[in-house]
Amino acid sequence: MCIPGTAMSRYINFYTDFAFKKFFGTEANKEFLISFLNALLELNGEKEIADLTYLNTEQLGFSNNERRAVYDVYCTTKEGERFIVEMQKAKQENFRDRALYYSSFAIQDQGQKGTKNNTVYWDYKLSPVYVIGILDFVMDDSPEKADHLITKVQLMDDTYEVFNKNLNFIFIEMPKFRKEESELETFMDKWLYAIKNLGKLDDKPTALTEAIFKRFFEVAEIAAFSKTERYDYEENLKNCNDWFSVMNTAKKDGLEEGEAIGLQKGEAIGLKKGRAEGEVIGLQKGEAIGIEKGRVEGETIGILKTAKNMKEEGLDVNVISRLTNLSIDEIEKL
Repeated sequence: MCIPGTAMSRYINFYTDFAFKKFFGTEANKEFLISFLNALLELNGEKEIADLTYLNTEQLGFSNNERRAVYDVYCTTKEGERFIVEMQKAKQENFRDRALYYSSFAIQDQGQKGTKNNTVYWDYKLSPVYVIGILDFVMDDSPEKADHLITKVQLMDDTYEVFNKNLNFIFIEMPKFRKEESELETFMDKWLYAIKNLGKLDDKPTALTEAIFKRFFEVAEIAAFSKTERYDYEENLKNCNDWFSVMNTAKKDGLEEGEAIGLQKGEAIGLKKGRAEGEVIGLQKGEAIGIEKGRVEGETIGILKTAKNMKEEGLDVNVISRLTNLSIDEIEKL
């Protein structure tokens, strides 16, 4: 989740929207995104990116009635490869479907049309599309993937052969990156260490000797910001801290309500199973199942209650949506 921080730190918190756009979403600093992507693609043995051109981050459907997609960063190489780079602070329902949906705009964006003998044609040749997610949550917490930091996805057939190389998803689960400075081995390790720890560092780590990191930490230094930049960052950091507080409150409220719901459901399930297996064993199993389900339901209730309170306090629905990950429609119905 978004790590709470303070503007008194020497360097900005990378997990704020302000920092992410400053480092990876601006023409003046695109060398950082190029370096990061090259380090990531090097793990796949792919060719190096020489330059990037930023594209419009707002993608519309074929009509005004269709849903749109708004990317954090959207860019292309001279060869036509598309890169969608997203920073995701919290786990969302249907996150993988959302990533797939976002990729569809970068595919249809390539549907260039031309004429040949007065006939409209298109040969359907596509350039590769990469959807890259920097996730501040664990996407897969199964025991066998406890240390699986980077997940790469391509289309494959039923023999596990790659069906098409032009659609690629790369997800980085940042909580799984646990290396200390002395343990950094690869260039990608260094990038992930800088991203994860930036807002907590007092100085540039000595292990990050490359010139790109010297410039990275120069750009990250809050003292060098203009008055406007300082204000924008502090506002963004405040929103980040508010979001962190909202999520913690919602989780706490959800756990309390969830436990009560879980106990009730657990007793019902336990009694039913207890008739067959014994009342004591049934109650234990039922309570465990019910408490888990109740926690999930309770956390949702807690978020909705918090959003309703924020709405009643007069907060803008767009701010509430950003802080709670609820849709504007859900908020307006509260």
